[in-house]
Amino acid sequence: MRPLVRPSRLAPGARVAVVAPSGPIREERLQAGLDILRGWDLDPVVAPHVLDRHGEFDYLAGTDAHRAADLQAAWCDPAVDAVLCARGGYGAQRMVDLLDWDALRAAGPKVLVGFSDITALHEAFAARLGLATLHGPAASGVDFVKNTRAQEHLRATLFEPESVRVVRAAAGSALVPGRARGVTLGGCLAMLTSDLGTPHARPGARGGLLMIEDVGESAYRIDRALTQLLRAGYLDGVAGIALGSWERCGPYEQLRAVFADRLGGLGVPVLEGLGFGHCDGALTIPLGVAAELDADAGTLTLEEPALR
Repeated sequence: MRPLVRPSRLAPGARVAVVAPSGPIREERLQAGLDILRGWDLDPVVAPHVLDRHGEFDYLAGTDAHRAADLQAAWCDPAVDAVLCARGGYGAQRMVDLLDWDALRAAGPKVLVGFSDITALHEAFAARLGLATLHGPAASGVDFVKNTRAQEHLRATLFEPESVRVVRAAAGSALVPGRARGVTLGGCLAMLTSDLGTPHARPGARGGLLMIEDVGESAYRIDRALTQLLRAGYLDGVAGIALGSWERCGPYEQLRAVFADRLGGLGVPVLEGLGFGHCDGALTIPLGVAAELDADAGTLTLEEPALR
């Protein structure tokens, strides 16, 4: 696994497009997120269908075609420097096949930010465009609009990426000790497993540092997802693993036993509690960049800044 193309960092005045590839958006949170972005001296523009609701499926922000068209238009607009996803939820997998990947590639590298369901897009942009992306807060997410730590870490990553080359676990520990180098990849565990075998997913994590987290999944479901990755050969040759947050997934000691059972035999460092994903003050994790994982020190150190 080789490092992917890093897009350029943002500068004051940069135009950023806010899109909704997945679930529906609450307008008041969207406005709060836009205010934060304007406070960073960015110029946010909202895609036409961000506040839409699907007529039949209330868990989708508008139709698949409209959500795909918004992302396509934002990415291909030469005036737009970054595309920020308004939230996760569900729906990115339904619209990803509608994107014109040749047109997206021709538009050149840009910054893509999102997490949770946006894992499907992180994988697709890596597989189809060879582009590094940011697993970071959603522009209308409750954590982003209310948590200064999440805001500041994303802001620093966008504007001053050299200042956050070391991502440090606030309360992390080594499930399996050791250090490893590789290229970061991953995201939401459930999305990674459901993406296996699709045209927009990479076949495995060989040579990679796998970043995984999830929300609202019980221990047996996490066990099932990790077992699927193992059985599919996805974890063959993985260099190291960092575990993020596991909100509403049950008692952590039970989860920890699952992680130790399913991942401990891989013979690679495993760091728990890195502090990204569905948690308060979630850290922004670049995907597709070369890094060193030190499970004993509780750090992920990027070899280069996330953005050029």
